[in-house]
Amino acid sequence: MTEQSSRPLSDLSAEELNALATTQRAAHAAQAAKGTKLDVTRGKPSAAQLDLADPMLSLPSATTDRAGTDVRNYGGLAGLTELREIFAELLWVETDQIVAGGNSSLTMMRDVLVDLLLFGAIDSPRPWAREEEITFICPVPGYDRHFALLEDLGIKMVTVPMREDGPDADEVARLAASDPSIKGMWVVPTYSNPTGAVVSQEIASRLAGMETAAPDFKIFWDNAYAVHHLTQDEVKSADIITLCSGAGHPHRAVMFASTSKITWAGAGVAFLASSVEQVRWYLEHLGKGSIGPDKVNQLRHVEFFGDAEGVRAHMRKHAEILGPKFAEVDRVLSERLGGLGVATWNTPTGGYFVNLDVLPGTASRVVALAKEAGLSLTPAGASFPHGEDPEDTNIRLAPTMPPMSELTEAMETVATCVLIAAAEQLGATKE
Repeated sequence: MTEQSSRPLSDLSAEELNALATTQRAAHAAQAAKGTKLDVTRGKPSAAQLDLADPMLSLPSATTDRAGTDVRNYGGLAGLTELREIFAELLWVETDQIVAGGNSSLTMMRDVLVDLLLFGAIDSPRPWAREEEITFICPVPGYDRHFALLEDLGIKMVTVPMREDGPDADEVARLAASDPSIKGMWVVPTYSNPTGAVVSQEIASRLAGMETAAPDFKIFWDNAYAVHHLTQDEVKSADIITLCSGAGHPHRAVMFASTSKITWAGAGVAFLASSVEQVRWYLEHLGKGSIGPDKVNQLRHVEFFGDAEGVRAHMRKHAEILGPKFAEVDRVLSERLGGLGVATWNTPTGGYFVNLDVLPGTASRVVALAKEAGLSLTPAGASFPHGEDPEDTNIRLAPTMPPMSELTEAMETVATCVLIAAAEQLGATKE
């Protein structure tokens, strides 16, 4: 670690900023000369986390489910009842409101969007594709794959700020009530990607009950991190499906989740939950292209977890691995950037990301500098629709996959790049 000023950089003179930049560039060059390849781009589980589920390699021990059905055969489109029971408890829904599918919840999201375009929802006046325009509300910073999916399907996006307690509900309500082309919105309600925000009960209630110009407005409630706690203070997700039903909009919410970051990312189980009627609608269309999910894998998960408490216990093992990594990110950033007025970041209590905001206009420069030093960062703006951050300030950090030694090196490099970019920008204003 290099020595640096402990004063806000904006207080430094042009000469002091130039000296700081020179020192940090030397550190940057030294890092680049090492030839190390570091990567904190995607929120992937580490090998140590994946190892936790390796006992599943010898499962299932049987070939039939609780009802005596042979899981190796066709059928069971909604998934194994016993697995649905486990995750119904964890996601606060009833068993007949949840479907257990393949390994990807993102695939389920795409299926629902395509079905809405082709057929319309059970409360739609017509298929969405017959509308002149379709728009989704996207809280930002948000999940890049949500935005990419909408872009791929030609769905327009409008943004609202994501705050510590959830999306800006006033702005969401204003938009949804004023424009019938606004058919839905994304929400990552618990430890959101990338800010770590948790949607409060109050905000969830407002989203559930607000009036919308479109009669078939949908909340895509991507509860990807519902059980991904980093501390003993385990946040409970708002029960959006019950809230929507109680507000007279029983078909508004569609919830998604998966075990991709619980067991194995490539061989997990995804879940969809909604009203009983909307689940039936989903299965009706799914059944035209599938005769059933991988029930062998589902039974493997049932035997591995046993019950909902088994899932919670397993996730506490994940927290033991991930907690120190998130603490290390905060330690390095605090030591290198704290008090300098050039960056802010969150200290999440769950999820997979750290949200870093740098001086406006410098995020792209930070990412480019990092690449030169052998560190791959998520592209600046990735947390905004079309990859366009209007302030060029946001960078998503994914500390879960690298081993600790590499993570420390990566965060030191991030700090160095932030300082170079900030000194360059501030110095230019004082010349």
